[in-house]
Amino acid sequence: MSDRQIESRRGFLKGSAATIAGVSVAGGVNMTVARMAHAHGSDMLKVALIGCGGRGNGAVRDSLTASDNTKLVAVADALEDRVTGTARRWRDNDEFKDRVDLPDDRVFWGLDAYKKAIESGVDMIIDCSAPGFRPLIYKTAIEAGKHVFMEKPCCIDAPGYRMLLETNKLADEKGLKVGVGLQRRHDRSYVRGIQEIHEGKYGDLILLQAYWNGGGIWWRGPGEGWTEMRKQVNNWYHFVWLSGDNICEQHIHNLDVCNWAKGAHPVEANGMGGGEVRRRDNPGGTQIFDHHFVEFTYPDGTKMYSQCRHVRNAFNRVGEHAFGTEGRGGMTAGGDATDGGLPFKFGPMQQEHFTLVEAIRNDTPYNEGHYGATSSMTAVLGRMATYSGRVIRWDEAVERGVDEAPGIEDYTMETDPPVMPDEHGQYPIIFPGDYDPFA
Repeated sequence: MSDRQIESRRGFLKGSAATIAGVSVAGGVNMTVARMAHAHGSDMLKVALIGCGGRGNGAVRDSLTASDNTKLVAVADALEDRVTGTARRWRDNDEFKDRVDLPDDRVFWGLDAYKKAIESGVDMIIDCSAPGFRPLIYKTAIEAGKHVFMEKPCCIDAPGYRMLLETNKLADEKGLKVGVGLQRRHDRSYVRGIQEIHEGKYGDLILLQAYWNGGGIWWRGPGEGWTEMRKQVNNWYHFVWLSGDNICEQHIHNLDVCNWAKGAHPVEANGMGGGEVRRRDNPGGTQIFDHHFVEFTYPDGTKMYSQCRHVRNAFNRVGEHAFGTEGRGGMTAGGDATDGGLPFKFGPMQQEHFTLVEAIRNDTPYNEGHYGATSSMTAVLGRMATYSGRVIRWDEAVERGVDEAPGIEDYTMETDPPVMPDEHGQYPIIFPGDYDPFA
């Protein structure tokens, strides 16, 4: 897959066919169609969860629900209370009691806990850590020969994106399977809707719109005696080096859909944004913006206008729209999109786990890390544009974009994070026009 073109129309249709085939094999999840293609050669896939927040626990449930062939055998998190709580929750879960095996020696915490989980005899990891750690965890897992499901975004800066590209190549060389939590790719209505676009429903695309406008996000106060690193890891959404800002952490879903529809990634972006409301409500406690507006330009000149915002009592919309030479519409197909050969068995957040496990069982090529990386970098490009107020070009952003967390592989809970509060307890604020995305 080229860096310039994430999916050709042929690639899309081939990928859709593979997804559909994986969904429809034997009509269900209980049929063993091939040996599990993993280290131990059994029919049970041993899974480690890395990142024990709400999304992590939800991803484990999705995986266990979508397949009878997964078993949770290790959990890891930066914070002790979070991982021990997760272990206790799953040990006490009657629904999946035969598919959870979590002795104390496979419950890990600390910023190096991901290494211990990867080395604990598992076949696959589910990575729901803070996004800033994902490229490193992905690299470590693939080097160790593990299959990977990772949440989005897959990176929050250009060095992370470059690491993803290298790791994707290694995963393909090793025949390892990779899933990414961009679940719209496994939503029957989106799959059919994008297929209709590629079949020419609206003619040639000339304009795309992407929205994720909604309310705010949580803020967690620190505990007594916590180090600065622990404070920030516990409040990871509010720090650029950990979340990439809401344009990366959340709006990536909509940007990914537009890239998918267009079969390409943008080559440049300009935008504007700020953090007035968030900083009013939580002065000094956050770095990130509460709104971004970006004009992305694709290689053929097509524009994508992108909005994301965390402001209550304002215009809210989540979705994507396509405008073409022969019409316009949303990215989803009407109805439940059951026609057109799309016999999806599950909802999208379970379907993505089912399809990944089927690829492992059948040892079929499967690596969503390619478009996961490109759509993540699209969001990074947009943030670089809104933070700087400049026109930012893709190639320069990839080559020279700033490293938001240098030396992250050596961080501990005692390390000073890359962003520190001043003497008044306030964190540096980004001002468009002053911010240099290449410094």
